[in-house]
Amino acid sequence: MNYVAAQVLPVAVQPTASAEEVRSLNDWLMRMHQASINRTYVGTFVVSAGGNMSSAKIWHVCEGTQQVERIETLTGAPRSIFRHNDQMTTFMPDHKVVRTEKRESLGLFPQLFQSADSRIADFYRFRQEGLERVAGVDADIITLIPKDRLRFGYRVWSERKNGLIVKLQTLDTDGKVIEQAAFSELQLDAPVSMSQLIQMMGKVQGYRLDKPELVKTTAAAEGWGLKTPVAGFNPMSCYQRPASSTDNGAKGATGDGPLQWIFSDGLASVSIFVEPFDPRRHVRESTLSLGATQTLTRQLDTHWITLVGEVPVPTLQLFVSALERKK
Repeated sequence: MNYVAAQVLPVAVQPTASAEEVRSLNDWLMRMHQASINRTYVGTFVVSAGGNMSSAKIWHVCEGTQQVERIETLTGAPRSIFRHNDQMTTFMPDHKVVRTEKRESLGLFPQLFQSADSRIADFYRFRQEGLERVAGVDADIITLIPKDRLRFGYRVWSERKNGLIVKLQTLDTDGKVIEQAAFSELQLDAPVSMSQLIQMMGKVQGYRLDKPELVKTTAAAEGWGLKTPVAGFNPMSCYQRPASSTDNGAKGATGDGPLQWIFSDGLASVSIFVEPFDPRRHVRESTLSLGATQTLTRQLDTHWITLVGEVPVPTLQLFVSALERKK
């Protein structure tokens, strides 16, 4: 389906939340955010999206300001992912490749809280739904309801004592569940050894090392901008990604990998990837949906644009319609 943003989503006055709404929602979000960082646990996490199901075993430990996490995929290609603060190492044993890169934040798993200074309450309201038992723990249920049709809603189960998210549903614009993620088993305050995880993270012998260097930049410096902002979505970061044999994007005509410009409304994120148009690879513009994740591709003059986000397709269309080359 082709969407014409101006017809689907008329311009509206930006909503403003009351002080009480802001305080109540932010209290819940900060509680969940802090629990995701500070709790030590071991659990099995299951994600169901678009008829597909995947699972992973997670070990998470926090000591002071240090965080370490290990994620072992249980379905699909074997992967071992380690995170130590902002350093991430991914082992791909089927290819004998290990990739190391820096990430600005460890964030949540799932990553619900994207930006501490965003005005989430202006675009979502929340409703308390009661109490339910998930993975052996009592959990409070809240629903985050979008105030417009530019974003999805969320139903969140957070452990009653400390606020760790134990289950999360993403709801479409009609309130139907399109993706669900939950712990099937969870051991809080488990005896996880930080030093042992860090030691495992460093065992790269026998693997080919892939270390992509992301170059931090700005969209304006690279000659890109938005003619009009998309309500609630603020630019978070921008990177020039490297072109490498293990990257999804092939090397462009300029020798650079794609530019990645990241936006967030505090809960959902959207990435705009820009690369030189290559008729051998960029055959057809398309729209793809997998659970909460939507992907849209378009050609813009001599560039190929890929948008990926946990938002409705019309929201991605607003971004691509507003994108312009400034130099």
